[in-house]
Amino acid sequence: MSEKKILIALSKMEESHRAQYEEAAKGGRVPCSLFYKKTEDVTEQDLAGVHGIIGYVPADLLHAAKDLEWIHLTWSGVDAFIKPGVLGENVIVCNARGAHGLAVSEHMLALTMALVRRFQEYIPQSEKHEWKMGGNTISIEGATIAVLGIGNIGGDYARKVKALGAHVIGVRRTNGVRPEGVDEQLTIEHLDEVLPKADIVAMNLPGGAATANLMDERRLRLMKKGSFLINVGRGTSVDQEALKKVLDEGHLAGAGLDVTVPEPLPADDPLWDAENIIITPHVASNYLLAETFERFVRISADNLRRYANGEKPENVVDRETGY
Repeated sequence: MSEKKILIALSKMEESHRAQYEEAAKGGRVPCSLFYKKTEDVTEQDLAGVHGIIGYVPADLLHAAKDLEWIHLTWSGVDAFIKPGVLGENVIVCNARGAHGLAVSEHMLALTMALVRRFQEYIPQSEKHEWKMGGNTISIEGATIAVLGIGNIGGDYARKVKALGAHVIGVRRTNGVRPEGVDEQLTIEHLDEVLPKADIVAMNLPGGAATANLMDERRLRLMKKGSFLINVGRGTSVDQEALKKVLDEGHLAGAGLDVTVPEPLPADDPLWDAENIIITPHVASNYLLAETFERFVRISADNLRRYANGEKPENVVDRETGY
């Protein structure tokens, strides 16, 4: 069998990571030759004759990978890579599901705690040396939290807030096995029934047509008065103009966003000045936590082992739905 050329395109590689990939590729039914490039150094020439990619290569370069059979991307969201014409029809696309749950769920929890304890008001006061009591708060214990997107990340968040005493409603695309920490599970078709019940709506949804403007003005107004919205999935899932309106009117008590449209959010965008909003610059994961990268290496190395042994990979994305 002819040798398969595998590109490992990662910027944070250490010898321990390289050793995991070398071990995974060794002794399989399919001989694999690995070569390594930093993501930022990959060129079209590097993609010639490549059969597999682990890591990140800009989507606009992938037309040069004419022999590509398999790509394992560093993110859970793969929107840019499953657009028509970016990859050959038979290329298997795998994502980083399982790598980002720890970091992103903790960021979601941090936003949750900050919002309910009104840090979005107190931090600006602190910067101005002001000592002024804010309004009433709610507690996570006893709160109803709707988690939109109960995969690895949403499931981790659900488990954390359940441990703090919340009642958790999980909302997902299909009614699969209910994760630990989820008290009720419904499909997205029931979202309008869930929103009026929730004290906090926490979103971790992929991009795509199915989730575009999911939280429009109508649904934002369906949310309980005085509730909170958190979004760490895709900025396209929330109508930002409508969100500013309902925040300024006081219908929502606050919002925490790690994702916006566009990114970076321009300095003059009105959303910055919405009432009781916390905006973080898409840092919930972004591999800022070292363990996230360690998890990605383990997951992708296992898929390399599977590829080298002719086995079905894990984390395969349905290119029609993006899931």
